[in-house]
Amino acid sequence: MAEPHQGGEVAPSYLPALRWKALTPVFDLVVRATTRERTSKRRLLDQANVSPGDRVLDVGAGTGTLAIALAKRCPGAGVTGLDADPAVLARARRKAAVAGVDVGLVEGFSTALPFPDASFDRVLSSLFFHHLSGTAKRQTVTEISRVLKPGGELHVADYGRPANGLMAALFLVVRAFDGYDVTADNARGALPELFVDGGLERAELSQQLATPLGTLALYRACKPSAATSALSSAPSSSTRAIQP
Repeated sequence: MAEPHQGGEVAPSYLPALRWKALTPVFDLVVRATTRERTSKRRLLDQANVSPGDRVLDVGAGTGTLAIALAKRCPGAGVTGLDADPAVLARARRKAAVAGVDVGLVEGFSTALPFPDASFDRVLSSLFFHHLSGTAKRQTVTEISRVLKPGGELHVADYGRPANGLMAALFLVVRAFDGYDVTADNARGALPELFVDGGLERAELSQQLATPLGTLALYRACKPSAATSALSSAPSSSTRAIQP
């Protein structure tokens, strides 16, 4: 899951998974050990409720674990994974081949998605947003809104506002590693606000899960339908949180 770094006219760059290329081979092991990966990804896929024929984009796909799981669960869906790190995409391609599933894997940045407007029914993301700066988070949401079809949905699993003192203390490890400024929006539970600001609606926290590194939150939002957009050039949006 590569974090995009962009500014001015400088060409985009990225931070490798786990920040150093030397750690890429152990990426899957670290994620499994620290994030309750099977449970969180299963819940995210349950929430997304993808149907055959849907086109789905996994933003920050990393080594492809989520995209491959979705392709296995719903073979009739068109699944695409995007990441800026060619090394993790190479691992994702090998994993997809071993799993015998058809997943499109595209190298690119979340802040400039290489897809036409209204291309996808669902956009998913797992443990990606907390790597992004505040500016990159907002650019990414705007791009996600652009590539979603009217009525399409965004489903995200990422670190959220800690549910208690223990979760807050554990989350300090992530914040120290990825940066306090970079993770500030996650720590405040502010992702739904960013989703609304980026053009989505009905943004909400749907579930929380305690992990060894803090509270993992599941969020969802949707792009206004064509009918809603026609009624108003500035659709009303609401943000609410459902506490477990």
